[in-house]
Amino acid sequence: MAFLGIDTSNYTTSAAIFDGKDVVQSKKLLPVKEGELGIRQSDAVFHHVRQLPQIVEALGRTDKAEIEAVGVSVRPRPIEGSYMPCFEAGHSTARVLASVLGVPLYCFSHQEGHIAAAAYSAGFSPNVGDRFCAFHVSGGTTEAVMVKCGEYGYETEYLCGSLDLKAGQAVDRTANMLSLPFPGGAHLEKLALCWNEPIKGLKVAKKGMDICLSGVENICRKMKSDGQPDEKIARTCIEYIRRALMHMADSILEKYGDIPLLFAGGVMSNSIIREDFTKRYGAYFAKPEFSCDNAAGIAILASRAFEDRSGR
Repeated sequence: MAFLGIDTSNYTTSAAIFDGKDVVQSKKLLPVKEGELGIRQSDAVFHHVRQLPQIVEALGRTDKAEIEAVGVSVRPRPIEGSYMPCFEAGHSTARVLASVLGVPLYCFSHQEGHIAAAAYSAGFSPNVGDRFCAFHVSGGTTEAVMVKCGEYGYETEYLCGSLDLKAGQAVDRTANMLSLPFPGGAHLEKLALCWNEPIKGLKVAKKGMDICLSGVENICRKMKSDGQPDEKIARTCIEYIRRALMHMADSILEKYGDIPLLFAGGVMSNSIIREDFTKRYGAYFAKPEFSCDNAAGIAILASRAFEDRSGR
């Protein structure tokens, strides 16, 4: 028994096989020209179409008779009106594969995939009906949602988030300012770990439970023009994001009580934030290979949908 998942985000082409216990992943970043901070949607679709065959082939020779269902992400978030053209590439491929294989096709959101992958890799197994708070922190999203576990998917309710710049955008813009490659997360973290002195005087812009992250770009740009060390600038960016997320987490716990916190998304692979929040909140984190965009969660959700609807 195996379940195929496909995800085509604005950063990565991904596919995964889940056998009910283990996950095999295959993924490839979309090509971004040096010095640029992303890719146009039309270009993303083009590159997904080119990369999907090799990504699926790289999963290895799974007997097609073993594949019980195909899952795919078709939109960024599980809310009305959520749409990005890049997901059409994966959706089209998944429809063809499911039709040829004669198996069900289950559609989910990119965000649900992140939540499922994070929970799986963190060993977090809530029961149907349980509630927890999930943070999705990436280049496209920086928000916390209340999650209620369904039979095979999730019901989510927005709690708070960034009102302007997303955390991943702040990271990539700062990295670009420091002449680091895109995507900049791992490179910025490596540089930040070289700065061991406290970062003082940072004030995060807040509005109720929400945050604003555009200020960190201005702070880092001024530091650069003032000739401050790149290592300190990198650490300042990450520290600002850490404090902003801490405000969100503290606000949620104050309002809703002691509920589990699960962190997903590419920015949450940052070791500085992970170590602090694990100690501070006992939070659950996706392992780094399940933090960045991936199709593992989509394959896992497909398995749950299949088992629920087949009565297994």
